[in-house]
Amino acid sequence: MLLRINGLQTHFTEEGRGDPVVLLHGWGTSSQSLAPLCGALADAYRVLAVDLPGFGWSQAPPVAWGAADYAGHVRGLLEQAGIERAAFIGHSFGGRIAITLAATRPAGVSRLVLVASTGIRPPRRAGYTVRVTTAKLTRWFFSLPGWGRTGQRIIAKVYGRFGSRDYRAAGPMRPTFVKVVNEDLTPLLPAIQAPTLILWGERDEEVPRSAMETMAARIPGSRLVVFPGAGHFPFLEAPEEFQRALLGFLRGEDRR
Repeated sequence: MLLRINGLQTHFTEEGRGDPVVLLHGWGTSSQSLAPLCGALADAYRVLAVDLPGFGWSQAPPVAWGAADYAGHVRGLLEQAGIERAAFIGHSFGGRIAITLAATRPAGVSRLVLVASTGIRPPRRAGYTVRVTTAKLTRWFFSLPGWGRTGQRIIAKVYGRFGSRDYRAAGPMRPTFVKVVNEDLTPLLPAIQAPTLILWGERDEEVPRSAMETMAARIPGSRLVVFPGAGHFPFLEAPEEFQRALLGFLRGEDRR
């Protein structure tokens, strides 16, 4: 299905009937990455899986967006779908958006599930300032008149060397990626009122356990569940355990 939200064609799928559950995918993927969860939930819930702007079949934002911009967009989609209150499941980047929604519009979030969610800015590693300064100086010098395409190739090579895998693959979405990863959502966590479940795979190399523990400590009444042997996609790598924890939580069977 396609809806025009804030001038952007936005794609989403809808399955099942019952209380609404909204799925928000991670960076560089689409709603298709969460298809196994749609199947598991559709028997008991109305499930909406959104292609966030810039991913899947949805148009990219015209300027660099942050988590608040994405949260506003999701709210607009739900308004058009006639949904005032829903449970949210956010994976990785989608967790950033779910956190923002839950903290800024608590009345609209009945339950919150954060799966390997980003949003906690880690301490800068040794050499970070040197790398950033080098990249900025490279861009300034090789953007001077006379360098032309050669300068652009040198800039791209340097940024490719220093940037993360997601940064290198971001393409036109790179300004949004830079804006998003530099946002620290820690101050929003205490404002979350919805019951919250945090799910993480112990072999996750994208999001550290310390970030999950920070979320668990600062979101009132939240609970952290760790899946042994799973990585950044625990719903694919430990599907039975993941679905058992998720469905129990959505039904209100979770134990604090």
